[in-house]
Parts: sequence; C-alpha cells; structure tokens
Amino acid sequence: MFSLSDLNAAADLVRKTLPPTPQIRWPLLEARIGTPVWVKHENHTPIGAFKIRGGLVFMDSLLKKHPDAKGVIAATRGNHGQGVALAATKAGLTSTVVVPHGNNPEKNAAMAALGARLIEYGRDFQESLEYAAKLAASEGLHFVPSFDPALMLGASTYSKELLEAVPALDALYVPIGLGSGICGAITARDALGRKTEIIGVSAANAPAYALSFKAGKPVDADTNTIADGMACRVADPRAVEIICKGASRVITVSENEIRQAMKILFTDTHNAAEGAGAAALAGLIQEREKMRGRTVAVVLSGANVDNKLFTQVLAS
Repeated sequence: MFSLSDLNAAADLVRKTLPPTPQIRWPLLEARIGTPVWVKHENHTPIGAFKIRGGLVFMDSLLKKHPDAKGVIAATRGNHGQGVALAATKAGLTSTVVVPHGNNPEKNAAMAALGARLIEYGRDFQESLEYAAKLAASEGLHFVPSFDPALMLGASTYSKELLEAVPALDALYVPIGLGSGICGAITARDALGRKTEIIGVSAANAPAYALSFKAGKPVDADTNTIADGMACRVADPRAVEIICKGASRVITVSENEIRQAMKILFTDTHNAAEGAGAAALAGLIQEREKMRGRTVAVVLSGANVDNKLFTQVLAS
C-alpha cells in the first residue's frame, strides 16, 4: 500500500498527460437507480480507459530503475496494451503487445496506432501472458505485468480525484479485471482516510476474483464473457490479499446484466461503455435496493467496445 505523499506524486505525474476525468450525476440514471449516483468517466482519456494512468507511472518507475531500458512487452485484451503503448512511446521506449487470437480488432488497431508491435498468440489472456513473459526473456525486453504496484498506484489516481470531488461518498462500485483498479480504489480511500465502502464487481462468466474473495485465497476459473477487460482466468495473489482486506464484498453480474448496463449508460448518459466499463453499474443495479438513501459512484472504466457488439447490444 502507498502513503498519501506517494499518491499525490503519482497524481502530479499523471496530470502532466491527463487532466482529471469528470465525475457526473446524470438525472436519468439517478431516477432509474433511486439514489444519488456519480459516474466516474474513465472513458474520457486519450485511450478511452483508465489504464493510461498505470502505464505512465510504470514507465516513470522503470526508467528511474533502468535508465538504459530500450523496450517493454505486455499481454492484454486491449486497454492495458493501449496504456503501455502510449506511455512507452511518450517515454521514448519501444513496445510489444501480445493479444490472444480473436481479440477485439478495434483495440488491436488502436494499440498499433499508438506505436505497439502487435503479436497474436494463445486462446485466452493467460496464454498470451505466459508467452509475453517468455519473449521478454528472449528479446531482452522489460515485462509489464497486468498487475503491479506501479500500475496500482497509477490507477489509484482516478479514485483520488473522485474521493476528493465527492468527500461524502458512501460506496464505490469498481469492476475487477486483474485488480489494479479496485486495489487502487482501496489504496486511495485508505490514504485519504475515508470510510467509503468499496464493492468489487466480477463477471459471473469470469469469476476468479469473486471465488478468491469468498475463499480468502487465489482461485482460478475459466472465462467466457463479453467483458474482455474482466476475462482473467488466474487471480493475482497480491491483488487478492488487498481486495480481501479492503473491499466490503465482491459480487458477480451476468452477461445479460452487463449488456443491459451498457445500454442504460448509452440511453441515460449518452456514453459508450465496453462490457467491463458497464459492469460496475450492473453491480449497482443489482444492489439498488440496498443502496437507497446512500450516495454511490460507479467507475465507467472504459469505452472500447467494437462496433458489431455495441450495435447488437443497443438493438437488443
């Protein structure tokens, strides 16, 4: 975990590239939920997702430790890779990103446009991750994991912005991929001395972190979800430890609930959301009776949904 001074330093670093993203109360959404609701718009970044924050902090940390570094490599389903590619290019480093076969073509194109060398390997994220680690060793590249203290510290800056803008926030719903977002939320809350309840949201079809929270230790699980940013098969032990200590609970949402939340966000706020980006709202909708009379927030963590899927969701 990090101190308030660490958090402030990370926020200052991120702010050089990214102005604070907005948190907005949308009247139609509040009428639907029945309580004050803030949406933290991490879809309003240069890559359309919060991952740029961790990328910037990681590259800064890497160059302080290894000033002679030439390049980095990562595995991703999309948003992490975009954050790595943009931050690496900005730092003067090369970037290689490994994605599984059949990955979102628009995310692939975005990573390439940001300067990444794109490699397709594996049937899912975990196989891409293992291959990227091997390439790092064989090609002399610095491996950028999908969960790392620097990534978590970068991610914590969006929760810092939200908690400072809404000091009396009762509860915050955060989607869980590999854990940097929710661990960053817990870090920011604790560093700021707030009492905000943190609720993690996993896809029911990618339940590794929900199962891990229940068991109190890492539990792996297969994935089959439209929320590719949450499609993690192997839980990170460090993330599990932080979540078990700092989150109130981890709930799961169905594919239909994710799709419905994507549609609601577009209808009520006119914002596009990918599956992972809509999952926090899906969790709040599931628990809205429990949250009545409380001030709550959801993280719209990303907007990078491909045209075909989003068209299907809106037409459903």
